[in-house]
Amino acid sequence: MLENLTERLSRVVKNLRGEARLTDENIQDAMREVRLALLEADVALPVVKDFVAALRDKAIGQDVVGSLTPGQALIAVVQRELTALMGGTAQPLDFATTPPAVFLLAGLQGAGKTTTAAKLARLLASEKRKVLLVSADVYRPAAIEQLRTLAQQVGVDFLPSTADEKPVDIATKAVDHARRHYHDVLIVDTAGRLAIDDEMMREIAAIHAAVRPIETLFVVDAMQGQDAVNTARAFRATLPLTGVILTKLDGDARGGAALSVRHVTGAPIKFAGVSEKIDGLEVFHPERMASRILGMGDVLTLIEEAHRNVDLDKAQKLAKKVKSGKGFDLTDFKDQIAQMRKMGGIAGMLDKLPAELARAAQGASVDERRIARVEGIIDSMTPAERAKPEILKASRKRRIAAGAGVSVQEVNQLLTQFEQTQKMMKMVAKGGVQKMMRGMRGLLPGMR
Repeated sequence: MLENLTERLSRVVKNLRGEARLTDENIQDAMREVRLALLEADVALPVVKDFVAALRDKAIGQDVVGSLTPGQALIAVVQRELTALMGGTAQPLDFATTPPAVFLLAGLQGAGKTTTAAKLARLLASEKRKVLLVSADVYRPAAIEQLRTLAQQVGVDFLPSTADEKPVDIATKAVDHARRHYHDVLIVDTAGRLAIDDEMMREIAAIHAAVRPIETLFVVDAMQGQDAVNTARAFRATLPLTGVILTKLDGDARGGAALSVRHVTGAPIKFAGVSEKIDGLEVFHPERMASRILGMGDVLTLIEEAHRNVDLDKAQKLAKKVKSGKGFDLTDFKDQIAQMRKMGGIAGMLDKLPAELARAAQGASVDERRIARVEGIIDSMTPAERAKPEILKASRKRRIAAGAGVSVQEVNQLLTQFEQTQKMMKMVAKGGVQKMMRGMRGLLPGMR
């Protein structure tokens, strides 16, 4: 997402090398490149005009001090303006009301409202809040059942509704139920349409008036581009939006919605959907997103994910095992892959690294399917084979390959990678970290 924008802005920086300061003359070409980069990213034209005008005003005359180059000085200005464009700072949800706090989700069909409702419920439940989910979507086939299934998956309460009920009645019934059963939060999933229409807007306005939500969250597909802007305007005219949730931010579209929707709705972006998995919802930090767009990475989010997802007990046990010289077996190897998957896989981790580091690692393409095959191969082994892979001869390899649905050649490739990893772990135990870093390229399964 937004890779083209990152590349174009990097070129702007390179073109300013050698200049003493940012002036009218040397900044004109830079502004043209920034404008083209934003338009190619499908950012709304009014947003582009306002952003470039503000950028020019702030950048002209900017002194180049210390070791800063003019390009770096410009990037500092661009980062501040991008951060401001997307809302400045992360905005928390509002719970300042008598329970239940009602959160109303609105948006077009296909934006991912139902899945987002479950993801949000899971996030709130992890904060020890008692959550109730209800679907007021009586038009889309199986929408109610989908939300019921997701509620079970994330472990929160669900209030059944039927297609012959009126959406307003469902919502008011849910508020009463949540109040009587002492729920902290009620999340109301509403119906979407393929396009904006008067009937849809009247219905969502009636639900809003009936339940008076503390949060009215506009769910928008980040891959929609200009269409997202038009949708945002229509919802803003009908509802007092308090926040935006961007979905599919991990997609490969140009991503202009991420830079346009805050400007158009006037509501802060509160969350971003970063994967299809049920835990793929993150608090949206404008300053971190600006850093990622500019190729600086998002190391803070990566650290937070590590704290949240890495099993510290397992990590400490592995460290002790390696230091004691007891060896690193295939079970440990698989555990490390699982930990990496929890943090979004190789691709998700590289996406949050600064551009230079990510490019260094991405001489390889990342094949998540190959990683899944590696896990399948290890699962096809016996405990003894995982502990002592040196016992694997031709007949055992054929059995493992058949069990995992792969070729014997792939089994051999895994064993070769594992041997390299073992050597790396021995280097770590002996303090040879620099040698380990030089040997890491091509080591992880799925990187070539």
